[in-house]
Parts: sequence; C-alpha cells; structure tokens
Amino acid sequence: MKVLYFAWLRERLNRGEEEVSPPDEVDTVAKLIDWLASRDDAFSHAVEKRALIKAAVDARLVAHDASIRGASTVALFPPMTGG
Repeated sequence: MKVLYFAWLRERLNRGEEEVSPPDEVDTVAKLIDWLASRDDAFSHAVEKRALIKAAVDARLVAHDASIRGASTVALFPPMTGG
C-alpha cells in the first residue's frame, strides 16, 4: 500500500510517500499510524498528537477506526484551513 504525506507531515518526514506492507493485524488507520510510528522515530515525533492527523483511504476521508483492508492508498495530513 502507498502512504501519502501532506503539508507539515511531508516536511517533517522529508518524504511525500512510501510503499509499506503492514502486517495483517494492522487493519485500521489508527493501527497503521501506530505501526508506522513504531518503525520510525521521525514519524512518531511528527504524529505525537495523533488526534489531529486526518486520513483518507483511497481518496475518501475517514476516521481513525476506518478499515485499511484492501486499500491501495492511505493519505495522512494535518488539519488545514483554507480561504
């Protein structure tokens, strides 16, 4: 699965995307974030306030308890304001 990073997450991680193969028990956005954090100190630091991180699974905005089973892309991004 491809994980995309946007805005300050992209800047803090110094990458816009990565290909990952999480284990079978990683089946929700929340578990994916936890798993990514366990593998990478920079990611762990960037998502310290996990409740602020928004997610989209295959281009659909979802909550952290949403399934990632069968997903090809998960996008993670901070809250954004617009004008």
